[in-house]
Amino acid sequence: MTEDRHAVPEHTPVGRPPRNRRELLTKTLWIGVWLVFLRSPVEDLVDGGHGTGATVAGALGLTVFVGVYLALVFRNIGRPFAPRVVLTLGGVLGVLAPVLAYTLGGAWLGLFVYLSVAWGATLPLRAAYWAVPASAVAMYLIGLGTDEEEARGLVVLVLLIGFAMTGVGQLVRTTIELRRARATVAQLAANEERLRLARDLHDLLGHSLSLITLKSELAGRMLPGHPDKAAQQVADIEQVGRQALADVREAVTGYRRPRLAAELAGAQVALTAAGVAAEVPAEPDLTGVPEEAESALAWTLREAVTNVVRHSGADRCTVRLLHRQTLDGPLLELSVEDNGSGGPGAGPGNGLTGLAERLEKAGGTLEAGRVRRGFRLLARVPVAPGADIGSGA
Repeated sequence: MTEDRHAVPEHTPVGRPPRNRRELLTKTLWIGVWLVFLRSPVEDLVDGGHGTGATVAGALGLTVFVGVYLALVFRNIGRPFAPRVVLTLGGVLGVLAPVLAYTLGGAWLGLFVYLSVAWGATLPLRAAYWAVPASAVAMYLIGLGTDEEEARGLVVLVLLIGFAMTGVGQLVRTTIELRRARATVAQLAANEERLRLARDLHDLLGHSLSLITLKSELAGRMLPGHPDKAAQQVADIEQVGRQALADVREAVTGYRRPRLAAELAGAQVALTAAGVAAEVPAEPDLTGVPEEAESALAWTLREAVTNVVRHSGADRCTVRLLHRQTLDGPLLELSVEDNGSGGPGAGPGNGLTGLAERLEKAGGTLEAGRVRRGFRLLARVPVAPGADIGSGA
């Protein structure tokens, strides 16, 4: 797990506009697959027996239809339009599809597939449950006068794909709401941490600063006539100040100390986001584990997961947390194993060296190296002798 510059694989999130050229290309190809039903209208315009006016009108109508469809479905999925805009654009499609199919023939019945997709993906569920069957009925009725066989073959497809898109649209909307909720929760958690830090600092410093102010005033009054007593007050001020500084440092250190449970949850999110199949324990058993040892394991897990994501090229990673009884006493063992290369370097990087030093201060050890099918990191820290030792992850 040495340093490397391999790029982290990017994945296009559901319901989010493309952020780079690769994501744009992926979505464009996905859109292109669905444009297969435009083949019949295009061939009809090129090879059909329509007059010049009908051909020009059909080409303009088809261009407007496709533009409105793409704007309504694919743009609206990433950045939703206002409900009024959705209804307006959906209405345009609802007019163009039957008009073009009725006037230009059965080759244009495939437009109802796009109409069904648009209504299923963008309309509210109750409206979509009525609109999708209505589009299928309208398509079939128009097909009776133009191409009944084509209409009969498309009616089931229009129904199925329309109702399928209601599920896709609901999934996208739920994903967007979940992303917003997660952002809100993170913001609330950050606000709560700031409030808690403010309360703790007030409790730590309020008494000390008040005492320093009081003794400073006393020293000022005593200084002209009683220099010895004033010196004692100044000495007390120094002692109080040093104690306040130590309290603040201890409080800040506690805030900066990572927790293993939080790092496990973060590891699951980071690995999944990077496209790595992750197996991570949910609730760690930290019985008898000192805070310094827990902090060292948390830092180790963070560094190990970072290396897996950035440098290893792995697509699978397993994190285990085991209590073990050894001749030297009970231990808590953290194992991070992946099926990647571990990076191209021949020796340990600065990150692993720093982790080894951190674990050594907590009385633990670190092992890292290649295994049969990848790379494994093992970190062990001592557990209090009286702790209950199990073997589960």
